Amino acid sequence: MCAYVLVAEDDQKQAELARRYLEREGHEVVVVADGRAALEQIRQRPPALLVLDVMMPKVDGLDVCRILRRESDLPVLMLTARSTEDDLLLGLDLGADDYMTKPYSPRELVARVRSLLRRGQRTVQQADPVLRVGAVHVDPVRHEVRSDGRLVDCTPGEFQLLQAMAAQPARAFTRDQLLGYLHGFDRYITNRTVDVHVMNLRRKIEPDPRKPARLVTVYGIGYKLVEESPRVA
Repeated sequence: MCAYVLVAEDDQKQAELARRYLEREGHEVVVVADGRAALEQIRQRPPALLVLDVMMPKVDGLDVCRILRRESDLPVLMLTARSTEDDLLLGLDLGADDYMTKPYSPRELVARVRSLLRRGQRTVQQADPVLRVGAVHVDPVRHEVRSDGRLVDCTPGEFQLLQAMAAQPARAFTRDQLLGYLHGFDRYITNRTVDVHVMNLRRKIEPDPRKPARLVTVYGIGYKLVEESPRVA
């Protein structure tokens, strides 16, 4: 199973070793060198799995895991030079799915990643895949959108934006964050691309596109998808 894997590791040699072995397995790998960058990358483009070093600058791995578990159930494989039982239990208590101590075998890292991805895939398959935000339903498996029970035709870019927002209802996304979801779906991306997609989506999912109550503007920030809102955007 090939997936997008984020590696948060400030040791450049360790990061490159992990990248090389994971890419050899067929994964797309992005590397960041501190905890703050890891959180920003996850919020902009959620990976399928996070390989997370504990000892990192700015925000350490334990705090990243603590923050992440309030926002997501993203699988996390922790890496640490600490090997005491208390350290291991703390990482697992904070929500890490698996734990490896340094030095580790890169082949074992690949095997652990493979196992976590399979486990996550089984969970997704068992769960209801449809994202529901009020009268708007997004089905990532069938690639369908329904508004008030009516099937809505969406371009790939429109679908990707709506799916991202439906996965985190009421979260305010900046335009830059939404642009991150369009890479590979829109051939020509400009700063106006998100606004155009939002305008088109409003025509398709809003009872009155002139007075959006579902895909609403967050002034000074961007947009969010809500169950219903009486405010005019």
